[in-house]
Amino acid sequence: MVFIAALSFYPTVVTTIEAFFRVSPLDPPTRFTGLGNFRALFANSAITASWLNTVVYMVTGVVLSTVLGVAGAVALRRRFRLRGLVLAMVILPWALPAVDEAVIWNWMYDPNFGVINSTLHSLHLIGGYHVFLGLDRWLTVVLIEIVQVWQITPLSVLIVLAALQAIPLDLYEAARVDGAGPWSAFRRVTLPLIRPAIAVAAVQAIVLSLNVFDQVYVMNGNAPLASSLMLQTYITTFQDLNFGGGYALSLMVTVATVLLSGAALALIYRRAEAA
Repeated sequence: MVFIAALSFYPTVVTTIEAFFRVSPLDPPTRFTGLGNFRALFANSAITASWLNTVVYMVTGVVLSTVLGVAGAVALRRRFRLRGLVLAMVILPWALPAVDEAVIWNWMYDPNFGVINSTLHSLHLIGGYHVFLGLDRWLTVVLIEIVQVWQITPLSVLIVLAALQAIPLDLYEAARVDGAGPWSAFRRVTLPLIRPAIAVAAVQAIVLSLNVFDQVYVMNGNAPLASSLMLQTYITTFQDLNFGGGYALSLMVTVATVLLSGAALALIYRRAEAA
């Protein structure tokens, strides 16, 4: 326990301190710059664009993965034939490495032999094969986010499904006796009781979406078009060898993750108490 705590605490302290220093093997020695690293980051157009891209990744990822997670959990709650197989197939995208998923989807989007182009062309929905990635900023962001949502939604399904299975069936019997229909029972019984699970699902989606890297790197490369903050952290630190700037950017992402996760928890629990 102490080792794990130290493993998390030490890098956090080092990152926080070094974010206020100019740290670069190409320009020694290390010098204190105060907020200089942060000012330089906000003056960088590629990084400011990546902030907006990451906001889109996060909002889309949280909303879609949470809504689909609740819908998937409700659909899988009741037992049916081959339920175990369906559940295994739902879990598979979450279990696969993110790099492998990005490679698979990159092949699906391929402009020469991708299955999406082939399917759309076979259905006569497009006249010829299209280049989906790398031309239009927001189209590229959306297509990458589809892969991200495909990966993180299964975890939301599992979290909400566990909460659903813990709800006593007697509550639904009582709701039916009181004349509540399926939607009313879901809104007044199911939803309030699974809100803690929804909060956890939303927080994990926030964390994963803010830190999206693999899909962006595999499908977009180093291009700033659909770059994320994590990709810019990698470029700043390991390609530009601006370690101070990389520390500063990672610190900002960490702070944003903590604040947004706390806000999501507070908002959901406050609504639950008001209900």
